[in-house]
Amino acid sequence: MGGGNTSENSAQQNIPYHQPISGCSHSHSYPETNYSAGAKWIKGLTHDRLNVFVGGHFGAVNLGHVLFTERIDDDKHVQMVYWSAPGRSKPGFDEVMKIDKKEWKEAKKGLSFGPSCKGTRTNHWLKVHLKLPSDWDKKYERIQFEFDPSCEAMIFETDGTPLQGITGGGGGDRRVDFIIPKDARHKGELDIVIEVSCNEMFGMSGIGVPDPNRYFNLSSADLVVPNEEAWRLMWDFTTLRELVDDLPGNSILQNLCLVTANKIMNTFDIHDPERTIKECRKIAEDVFGEGWEAKGADIYKEGLGKGKKAQVWGIGNCHIDTAWLWPYSVTQQKAARSWSTQIDLMERYPEHRFATSSAQQFKWVEQLYPKLHERIKEKVKTGQFQLVGGSWVENDSNMPSGEALARQMIYGQRYFRSRFGVTSKVAWLPDSFGLSGALPQLIRGAGMEDFFTQKLSWNNVNTFPHSTFNWVGLDGTQVVCHMTPVDTYTAQATVADNLESSDTGLLAFGNGDGGGGPLNKMLENLRRIRATGNEHRELPVVSMGESVDDFYEDIHKHTDEGKTLPVWRGELYLEFHRGTYTSHGSIKKGNRHSERLMRDVEYLATLASIYKPEKYSYPKDTIDTCWEKVLLNQFHDVLPGSAIGMVYVDAEQYYAEVAKDGHKMVHDALSALIDDSKNIGASTSYKEHKAAGGRLAVVNTVDFPRLDTVILPITGSSEQPIELDGGWIQQSKKGDRAFAVVGAPGRGVGGVETPSLVDGVGATAIQTADDSFVLKNASVEFRITKGRIVSLVDRELGRELIPNGTSGGLVMFERDTPPNWDAWDTEIHHLETSKPLEFSNLKVQEVGPLRASLAADIAYGQSKIWVEISLDATSATTQANSRPYIRFDAKVDWHERHKFLKFELPLDIHSDIAYYECAFGWVSRPTHKNTTQESAKFEVCGHRYADLCEFGYGVALLTESKYGYATTGNVMRVSLLRGPTSPDNEQDQGEHHFSWAILPHQGHFFESDVVKAAYAFNSPLPVRHVNSNLTESLLHTPPFIVEGAPSVILDTVKRGDDDDFSSSSADQTIVLRLYEAYGGHARPKVKISKYIKVSKAIITNLLEEEIEEVKLVRPESVEEGCCIPLSMRGFQVVTVKLFLENAADGAP
Repeated sequence: MGGGNTSENSAQQNIPYHQPISGCSHSHSYPETNYSAGAKWIKGLTHDRLNVFVGGHFGAVNLGHVLFTERIDDDKHVQMVYWSAPGRSKPGFDEVMKIDKKEWKEAKKGLSFGPSCKGTRTNHWLKVHLKLPSDWDKKYERIQFEFDPSCEAMIFETDGTPLQGITGGGGGDRRVDFIIPKDARHKGELDIVIEVSCNEMFGMSGIGVPDPNRYFNLSSADLVVPNEEAWRLMWDFTTLRELVDDLPGNSILQNLCLVTANKIMNTFDIHDPERTIKECRKIAEDVFGEGWEAKGADIYKEGLGKGKKAQVWGIGNCHIDTAWLWPYSVTQQKAARSWSTQIDLMERYPEHRFATSSAQQFKWVEQLYPKLHERIKEKVKTGQFQLVGGSWVENDSNMPSGEALARQMIYGQRYFRSRFGVTSKVAWLPDSFGLSGALPQLIRGAGMEDFFTQKLSWNNVNTFPHSTFNWVGLDGTQVVCHMTPVDTYTAQATVADNLESSDTGLLAFGNGDGGGGPLNKMLENLRRIRATGNEHRELPVVSMGESVDDFYEDIHKHTDEGKTLPVWRGELYLEFHRGTYTSHGSIKKGNRHSERLMRDVEYLATLASIYKPEKYSYPKDTIDTCWEKVLLNQFHDVLPGSAIGMVYVDAEQYYAEVAKDGHKMVHDALSALIDDSKNIGASTSYKEHKAAGGRLAVVNTVDFPRLDTVILPITGSSEQPIELDGGWIQQSKKGDRAFAVVGAPGRGVGGVETPSLVDGVGATAIQTADDSFVLKNASVEFRITKGRIVSLVDRELGRELIPNGTSGGLVMFERDTPPNWDAWDTEIHHLETSKPLEFSNLKVQEVGPLRASLAADIAYGQSKIWVEISLDATSATTQANSRPYIRFDAKVDWHERHKFLKFELPLDIHSDIAYYECAFGWVSRPTHKNTTQESAKFEVCGHRYADLCEFGYGVALLTESKYGYATTGNVMRVSLLRGPTSPDNEQDQGEHHFSWAILPHQGHFFESDVVKAAYAFNSPLPVRHVNSNLTESLLHTPPFIVEGAPSVILDTVKRGDDDDFSSSSADQTIVLRLYEAYGGHARPKVKISKYIKVSKAIITNLLEEEIEEVKLVRPESVEEGCCIPLSMRGFQVVTVKLFLENAADGAP
């Protein structure tokens, strides 16, 4: 072993032999005596020696010294000029090529690019002319242009075709070599164009606040000739070294690899590299097998059979965060750089298969780099470029609504189908911070049955127990889920990566987060690993050349369609990154409000396009554009609040555009639906409103009746109720607004109503003799004493809900300082630093009877909080025994760092679980800490409500823009604001407006109106001024009513995605999406207005593909519409597509 000592062996052989003993004979000459020291080695020292064969301290005499044969950079052979785009502008190739040549300046090595994001000169363009020495073409195997700007760049052909991305600098993702094409070699010259962007793979400053003054230098712009055999030897040695490092100690294969690597180091001679490199490569065949390299990609066709199967399936992957440490505009460049590079690798490595997701990124490439888009289409056809995920972006899946999660897949799959003729079969969310239990059903509904993820390997309390398993969602739907055992979606294709798979595992390899994807060294390493696996059974066999779909087909085949796999039910909760439910509060608010607005837009636009086709056309393009902006902002580093500040400038702008376009679409649809109606704009005096005639109308866009107290922009001075539209209103004390009770049927129109007050008493607010402040009506009484909530009484039952000696209110957790990942994490120890805050300067704001309220403020540190606490005469819903909620409307001027503001409420309720709304349902979570799994859920995600209940009674917290909750024992909390400083050091600083509410309810959560109350709390009724009689409106008759199943919600009403709005003769369809909200079987009947003539109804998947036709129950009377009976399991989402006979018949 170790090659021994040749001089000592020679001395041994020169010792004279004795004559053999009589009767003994040997066929070989074994010396009788031995004076040498022997061949024993010290394995550890030999192992350590491997570190100095390439580069390092001995770089002048080892293999690294001969990796390049030629290098030139003089003006004769490399000529460059550059132009810098102004500000942060990002002009396209065609625009740049039109720039007057006088504006281009000479460029040389050492040129400085920047600053990175201060607002000037962040994108730069170079025109490069390369002239090759005349003898290089025939003399050398390969010629390269080495271009290292110390940042990211992209090389174009002169016609604008992206050729390859560049990643400068000295990191492991370095890619600076561009291979000169054969035709250019023959010609002796080449012209290219390079776009340089002032950011690294991970932004400007890594995972931290960006440095706006960062500059990058052009350190290399050289024509080079690589010594190809030297590079191949380096890859040989790299693989051998990894085998030595990662294989079990003293195994046969590990020892062989160490001996082989040692022999290579002994054989290589810096003074005779050509001969000795060939010898070294031959030595490497002791491990890789004789003639392995000549087989190329065919190496993957050998070594299997006789019970040996591939255990590792290699799939190139390029995880590009759609925004994170860089804005959206940089991602557009990253996608083009990464994907053009992968196409180049596909040409050189036929086995290379590359999978990527995110339809949004493909759309950007289509718009900005059309020539690259066409190249991608060709590779998709050959199966080398694989589209996975089927979603618009790799979205967060905790906070988006059920409909938004569905739209992620609908828009993603429709884009892939329309551009590539491909439907993704595998959902792909490797980096999302926890996964909603609603996903399996939606994944199957979008045409997929398999799922890939990884992030749960980051759990910081418990290790997730499975790698491949059946994931069963809320409703019982399952998908095959694989979590790569490599524990990363950016594997480096090393031996260690391959050894992680004890069974079948997907190796998603390639540089990621900032893009890039696989490097050629990874593909070279995998070939050598496979060659080794073909020769030696100790190494798992890696397979290349197959697809992600093939991998999952293999799982299905070898697990009897999942029957032999373990099962995980419900959400995949990530025990990490819990702060993302709260970070960047304005983005959470933009998301929630945009989702609600788009629901209203689609519903009203659908009715207007069917009822009034002569004056209104469904604005499909504008709706799609708005949805795409909402879906884009749901990317898993944007909506969670974990991106740099520049990202949120763009995100806020998108939300503003959605709000502007969405409200205009609502206005246009309502103007068509209700003749002579208009929005109520700026404040109007009561006298002016009366003089204008007409009346107020409200349009209810949800499918249950409403009776709400609303604020009207009608000014006056009277504190007494005054008449309005046959009802009456309450004028505010200041006279700057009015309160009215308005009512409307589900999906219908209504107006001002006179409330039925119990015993003639509505809501009241008083200050007591002991300086307590009380809000009460006939159902509840709420009390604040010494600035804290000390009592909440259900007056109908005489039940106190706040335990004696406890209090609720706002609380500041003063040390929200996670060890790492500031914007992402909040750790359990922050709960040890609570400081209750007291409402101060309390006063009665409104005295009732429709709304009573208190005003208070709180000063803390550099921040100020103003809160209006109100109670209405009306209950939360029209359901029997419904209670009113106590509403908190807050304005916060926030200037705290690393502190956490929450609202908490102790309750005299005992339960081991609390309920939290999630997409299309709810999830229960423990209120105790029996196990580490339960303790880890100290901060959880919820949507519009959280509920703590016991038999007979419960209390819910409602929010309109918050997602972080916790219930510990009997204390409920909702998280309001944080103050992280990285990667955005100004996160959440400034003014915020948000609301939450306390909703007591009689009965268990399953018997309550919490779901509908939370729905209504998030769906303010739009108020319009009308001159016509509401009974003449088609909206007077609700178009859709769900009967017979109070737990079923009609969530979405829209036009069919395949409707042709340019043709009056084309099929017209309406799509209804319903879900069961409580978790039980239901048999709802959807009643349809007689004004909507339905010819056929079908159940479809999310992509509106037919599953089965539904029987229409038609009435005997023409005065009634048809009915659709359905049968639904708990939490099931059902999509119904209605085909219409013709346009609606007009007003009744």
